[in-house]
Amino acid sequence: MDSSTLIGMVSIITAGLTIGLGAIGPALGEGRAVAQAMTAIAQQPDESGTITRTLFVGLAMIESTAIYALVVAMILIFANPFWDHFVRTGG
Repeated sequence: MDSSTLIGMVSIITAGLTIGLGAIGPALGEGRAVAQAMTAIAQQPDESGTITRTLFVGLAMIESTAIYALVVAMILIFANPFWDHFVRTGG
């Protein structure tokens, strides 16, 4: 196995781990936030508008974490700086 194959393999495995772990955390956080919001709305139906608005802002912040993980995974696969190094050295 040459070094460019090894770099490609490590990049793909790292990208998979990044998006996998980057998706699990926000999913758990979003589920917990929605459950707590539903409980709060059930206890205080008059405040449902405020709770819903705050929930959506929180969900957007949580979702941005997953998007960052996706961007890192895409960079590892499509814009990995080690690829250029091995192409220049003839590997």
